[in-house]
Amino acid sequence: MTLGTLSNSKPKPVNISEVVQKAHDTYNSGLTRPVEWRKKQLKNLMRMYEETRNSMVDALVKDLRRSKTEAILLEVDYLVNDLKNTLNNFDEWVKPERPPKGLVNILDDVVIFNDPYGVVLIIGAWNYPLQLLLLPMAAAIAAGNVVILKPSELAVASAQYMVETLPKYLDTDAVVIVEGGPEETTDLLKQKFDYIFYTGGTNVGKIVYAAATKNLTPVTLELGGKSPVYIDNSVDMEVTAKRVLWGKFINVGQTCIAPDYVLCTKEVQDKFVEIAKNVLKEWYGQDPQKSPDLCRIINHRHFSRLQALVDASKDKVAIGGQYDSQDKFIAPTILTNVTGSDKIMDDEIFGPILPIVPIENAYEAIKFINAREHPLVLYVFTKQSNIQKLFTDQTRSGSLCVNDTIMFYGGKTRVKGYVT
Repeated sequence: MTLGTLSNSKPKPVNISEVVQKAHDTYNSGLTRPVEWRKKQLKNLMRMYEETRNSMVDALVKDLRRSKTEAILLEVDYLVNDLKNTLNNFDEWVKPERPPKGLVNILDDVVIFNDPYGVVLIIGAWNYPLQLLLLPMAAAIAAGNVVILKPSELAVASAQYMVETLPKYLDTDAVVIVEGGPEETTDLLKQKFDYIFYTGGTNVGKIVYAAATKNLTPVTLELGGKSPVYIDNSVDMEVTAKRVLWGKFINVGQTCIAPDYVLCTKEVQDKFVEIAKNVLKEWYGQDPQKSPDLCRIINHRHFSRLQALVDASKDKVAIGGQYDSQDKFIAPTILTNVTGSDKIMDDEIFGPILPIVPIENAYEAIKFINAREHPLVLYVFTKQSNIQKLFTDQTRSGSLCVNDTIMFYGGKTRVKGYVT
């Protein structure tokens, strides 16, 4: 079932409460509980990925002017591989659990049956518009839930792809798409759900969380934040620079776990910038605006915010700094000698601007990090095991990754990723 429209016209009016009630009725009918039904839906989803691969890429190119290689790597193949993993482990995951027994129940037959939550609302984001909606959707279906999807209205082509394609492959009573913008999202959040999964910015995340608490609805918030990078002089600077720059400039920095700023000594800063000049020229050419491998900023509102950050830092631009408002283009930009009080350090950048903040040593870097909100990810580049341990022991972050960026997995507990 799809509701509304994602054209430039106002979405067709829909009764959100009726949509949600129908979803509850579907769940209560028992449709989604049988293991065979779930597996069939997942296999149909895999068939959709295989048969509409080109349409997925085309949608991402239209929304973000993303290169086909990036679209396949970061979304299409990512979705396929995750679904393969789910299908490969599905039979084991749905089995009842038999926990270890204690003295109290040693003679009993103890079994844990994992039930679905019920009706799940998934609110997607525009920066990875397919991955961030379809990935949790697949998990929710595998667990036996009814799913209501709210795609981002900013990624119009990707949302339209899902509106047109999902009903051809999945049960439309169990997977419902609600289109529209903030008004429709607000109406959805007034309803009673059994679980809410939201990906996006912190400000809206607070609104989602507040709405969920009114009904004591469990919620997962996948938010952003300023993810720092620490680099010392023990590393291979060529390799380090490439890993940091790749993590920063894929999707032109519009990634929730992208490196946000660098902490290093002035000596390391100078080496990093010199290498970065050559690397960025090699990747994107003399004129990066002509490169087929650089995305664009999603819309003019986000572009204006980033342009203001560049303009406020003109005297600190070491690389890049060019922009074109009509094209929504901002060149990969590196700022040097940034301080903690500079405007660019106030909020998550979420764009192709990388500030470097000079510090004296690892202890000063840790003090700088701990004086701010806990980062989503902390990236540490060092070959010294004692420095690695220092950051592990004395900082707090969602995940900590050593000697790489982006390529790690953050689970329920804090993850330490070590890459040599």
